[in-house]
Amino acid sequence: MEAYFGQFGGRFVPEVLMPPLMELEAAMDKFLGRDDFVAEYQTLLTDWAGRPSPLSFCPRLSEKLGFRLWLKREDLLHTGSHKVNNTLGQALLAKKMGKTDLVAETGAGQHGVATAAAAARLGLKAKIFMGALDVERQALNVARMKLLGAEVVAVEDGTKTLKDAINEALRYWLTNQATTHYCFGTAAGPHPFPTLVRNFQAVIGREAKEQFERLIGRCPDLVVACVGGGSNSIGAFHEFRPHQSVTLVGVEAAGTGEPGCYNSAPINLGHPGILHGQFSMLLQTPEGQVLPSHSISAGLDYPGVGPEHAYLASTGRVRYGMANDAQALNAFTVLSREEGIIPALESSHALAWVLENQSEIKPGSEVMVNLSGRGDKDMDIYLERLA
Repeated sequence: MEAYFGQFGGRFVPEVLMPPLMELEAAMDKFLGRDDFVAEYQTLLTDWAGRPSPLSFCPRLSEKLGFRLWLKREDLLHTGSHKVNNTLGQALLAKKMGKTDLVAETGAGQHGVATAAAAARLGLKAKIFMGALDVERQALNVARMKLLGAEVVAVEDGTKTLKDAINEALRYWLTNQATTHYCFGTAAGPHPFPTLVRNFQAVIGREAKEQFERLIGRCPDLVVACVGGGSNSIGAFHEFRPHQSVTLVGVEAAGTGEPGCYNSAPINLGHPGILHGQFSMLLQTPEGQVLPSHSISAGLDYPGVGPEHAYLASTGRVRYGMANDAQALNAFTVLSREEGIIPALESSHALAWVLENQSEIKPGSEVMVNLSGRGDKDMDIYLERLA
């Protein structure tokens, strides 16, 4: 297992959390490579979640942009995003470990919905912590979680967003670890979570590579994905990393884009530090205090990033750009009106980078944007901005 990615990663947690983390690492060694686990997981992905997800060509936008734009359609999966790839794997692993309960954090609510759905499918209980601000701006997903049988706990501490939800989920796990597995939602946190989540999300890139080889006979020239904690992007990038001809771009949330305002771009604007059990890039003061973050998309509203992303940025293998709230909203509208596809505001940041940087992309290039989720959940935010 990879405890570190270069200097980033590690397991900086209270001593009481070491046993469940070591138990999880042992379970990964025991089950993840077994034929029966792989077969059961694959059946769930295919027959219940709806994989493989399509690779959709965008004819109208491609004509306007001067290069060929493709979307990896994670938005078409059951529950509406890539999150289900991870929750199904972790829920199945938890059941093999003899756990009866799942605890999870969620920002935009997509991981919460996917956790609740996977728990229902596999006969487990689910408790979801969600920042109170996110509960308000993602009310539809809160209702979906409750319908699926999960208990949703609104976190009133701190900034009332994803960071604070993770804090509360970790505290709950401390006292309930005998029966409960923490179904961590992104490729971040203490080892082994970054590796575990990446392994389940790598299906995105594997499928995309096979689809491109079948459709155009080669890999794409450019793969772009949004980055919050970083699970959809690390999943999209992983299979393409050895192929140096493929340029990889992660897109962080620049917030309003105004000087002095909060953002969610720790790779571009942060410094190395420790948060949630990992050493990674972090938005913080010179004294090391965690700064509040901001993004119009709740799923990107996080002051840290997964350690593998920090490492890939340090090596230069992945370029990390930014898109602000207004650019994401514009991309949200453009894709809806040009291609009839309403993207999540998280994914809209990735498309926004492509639209804003189109002059840098060689004409005729094959470009893939990972459409990590659908935008139904964001309609209230969109309509509020129009008002």
